[in-house]
Amino acid sequence: MSLTVAEMQALVREGVPLAGAWGVEVLGFADGEATLRLPHREDLLRPGGTVSGPALMGLADVAMWVALLSLTGGKDESLTANLAITFLRPPAPRAVIAEARVIRKGRTLSYGEVMLRSEGEAAPCAHVTTSWAAARRGV
Repeated sequence: MSLTVAEMQALVREGVPLAGAWGVEVLGFADGEATLRLPHREDLLRPGGTVSGPALMGLADVAMWVALLSLTGGKDESLTANLAITFLRPPAPRAVIAEARVIRKGRTLSYGEVMLRSEGEAAPCAHVTTSWAAARRGV
């Protein structure tokens, strides 16, 4: 099953309502990769005017889920098992772009990375590695 960007956007907003509240946009996805955008929002800034760490981590988490969904036709119930973020530089006070890539998709554990950058800049502001575990029913 091939999903449109609008259908994937709807899946994201249903599955992660916080992403909808923050205005996270799915820009594109295919073959285990996804690009998302977190618009600039004053309520997501920390003192000093940079985008907060929790907002960046949330964006990265949703971006990896979209990358996984791109491999499964929109049917993925795996859960974040680990997310490690390295902040490389303060993000500019503008939209943030997340580029996610699944490195390994396994039956029980998947692994990927996400690069975050301020919109309009090439240099990343953060690098994320993350693993996801297949959801077990009844647990």
